[in-house]
Amino acid sequence: MDPSSFDAAFWMTAAAILVLLVLSGFFSGSETALTAASRGKLRANADKGNKGAQTALEVTEDSERLIGSVLLGNNVVNILATSLATAVLTKVFGQNGVAFATLIMTLLVLIFAEVLPKTFAITYPEIVAARVARPIAIVVLVFSPIVAAVRVLVRGVLRVFGVETDPDSNILAVREEIAGALSLGHSEGIVEKEDRDRILGALDLNERYVEEVMLHRSGIEMIDVDLPPADILRLCLESNHTRLPLFRETQENIVGVLHAKDLLRAMHKMMNDGVVTAKELDDFNILSVTMQPYFVPETTTLDEQMRQFLKRKSHFALVVDEYGTLQGLITLEDILEEIVGEIADEFDDDEDEQIEKTEDGAYLVDGSMTIRDLNRAHDWNLPDDEANTVAGLVIHEAQMIPVQGQVFSFHGFRFEVVEKEENRLALLKIRRL
Repeated sequence: MDPSSFDAAFWMTAAAILVLLVLSGFFSGSETALTAASRGKLRANADKGNKGAQTALEVTEDSERLIGSVLLGNNVVNILATSLATAVLTKVFGQNGVAFATLIMTLLVLIFAEVLPKTFAITYPEIVAARVARPIAIVVLVFSPIVAAVRVLVRGVLRVFGVETDPDSNILAVREEIAGALSLGHSEGIVEKEDRDRILGALDLNERYVEEVMLHRSGIEMIDVDLPPADILRLCLESNHTRLPLFRETQENIVGVLHAKDLLRAMHKMMNDGVVTAKELDDFNILSVTMQPYFVPETTTLDEQMRQFLKRKSHFALVVDEYGTLQGLITLEDILEEIVGEIADEFDDDEDEQIEKTEDGAYLVDGSMTIRDLNRAHDWNLPDDEANTVAGLVIHEAQMIPVQGQVFSFHGFRFEVVEKEENRLALLKIRRL
């Protein structure tokens, strides 16, 4: 070691290396903070007047250009710092200076330019992102011509290997990003299952269709409009529903929808003299108090149907297929249940009766229960692409109408047909394999 090597040039070079290490740490921490920061939190802070958060949002709009500029700056300062260290230490230690420079710079860059700033940035991503956004914006502006040229070169090389890039596409769609965050939060005990289901239910409305949640026509309560008014009144009062479709001759021919309140108002009006005579009741035209039926196609999304309900100030629609054939009915409550879960009142059947746990750990499930409700109840992942109900899933997978007692295994579950009503699978026993 030559003591004369420690002159002014040595200390100036050492100071330059220190400054370059600080810059390297700045680039590393900035990259981590700007990529890890939640855009939702940055947007909330920007709306509160935080200009740094607003700048961070603008900088991260073009993530490819941001990453390219930061990596370019980081590599330039790291290479320059290593070159200066090699030159200085070679002067001091001779040929051994290269080995010393490699060892020392590796430790310094790893600890002070990578791990330390990135750890701090990942701990406070939104705060750091807001602080570094303005200087990084200047770096991006300065390096943008070089980054643009590198971007063209990279895409050209990738295209040679058959890889097409879309600079405008997000790495993760917003919906998947939120769903992933909720699932992670639930697995870590931060997010309650009910909260996760509500948010995911709201996000799924645009991807689910009316036919998936409607009440099938086999379960619709209807009234023959040609029945005597007294019988119609009795049937209306005996029903648990306030809105009932009226049909003429065949159940495919819906002529109106009767609201219990409208019928009771008409009955009350007929009692102005204190009594309703048999003749008054027989002469009463039930169609005078009915609403026009509202038909919707079965391929309408739940999101669009909810908007239509709110726009029309209506809560009830009849669902038809492409041929105009009645398939079922849907209400606003059905759509809301996809978000908040089952909504029951004193007239509804207990939803828990659709699932009953047995002593051996299996579950007795009503065949008409939807796969989505079963998945939400037990955090299962049975597919609902080809069928809406549990019975429909079994029939689809079996490619036949099973007989009572028949057992199938698929998707990691064992399905046993416990009860069957004609061709309908009424009750199934399900156990996870």
